[in-house]
Amino acid sequence: MKQIIILSVLLLGSFSLFSQTAEEISKKSTDAIDVGNMEMVSTIHIRDAKGNDRVRQITTASKTYGDVTKMLIKFMAPADVKGTILLVYDYENQTDNMWVYMPALRKVRRIVSSEKGKSFMGSEFTNADMSKPSSIDFDYQTVGSEIYNDRSCWEIESKCKTEAIQNENGFSRCVSFIDKANYLCYKVEFFDFEGKLHRVQTIDNYKKQANGKYFAYKMAMENVQTGRKSEMITNQFQTGSQLSESVFTPAALEK
Repeated sequence: MKQIIILSVLLLGSFSLFSQTAEEISKKSTDAIDVGNMEMVSTIHIRDAKGNDRVRQITTASKTYGDVTKMLIKFMAPADVKGTILLVYDYENQTDNMWVYMPALRKVRRIVSSEKGKSFMGSEFTNADMSKPSSIDFDYQTVGSEIYNDRSCWEIESKCKTEAIQNENGFSRCVSFIDKANYLCYKVEFFDFEGKLHRVQTIDNYKKQANGKYFAYKMAMENVQTGRKSEMITNQFQTGSQLSESVFTPAALEK
């Protein structure tokens, strides 16, 4: 009798795993890394196909106000990009807003939709990569399972619903490799508008925070079509932020 009960529990657990939709798995993966308000210091390495390395130092602060998460990314070094600031208003179910302050021009400029899929400050990351994708913009399906770095992962495809959404994000579809054990995503493959593999993102060095969420201290993005690769390493990280909401405004960027 005891064996029957144990078998029933195992079967129910398996059924629960396989009955999840691709969209539900994707949402749980996003929730697992939603650390909330935070501040961090990071280093970006931008390497070309020959291995030449350009280094950027940035600080990032993020706070949530109602239905919008506001984020500031400031470039601290080298001198040619120092003072450049990206401001992002990341909404859950509507188009994000982005602004950039260029110190050489002493001017704040709004980033239009057609620019969001473009390179983030010369790296293989895009401006769109700096915010969470809006779930309503994609159709989801489970396209397979794979063992990736000894982890059993779902392969979840997110396909842009319209051509306009493709242009805004800079890809037609992507496939995320999500760990079945903890819902953490370890790899994402991005495909261009012709359906060819374009970029591959790898995410590593997850650490669990006090609030139970996970944060990845290392991310890399490789352009498989050009051989260029960018790596973002977090040097310092803390949950919470003492910054006031007035700092997260376009007008404050020029001050």
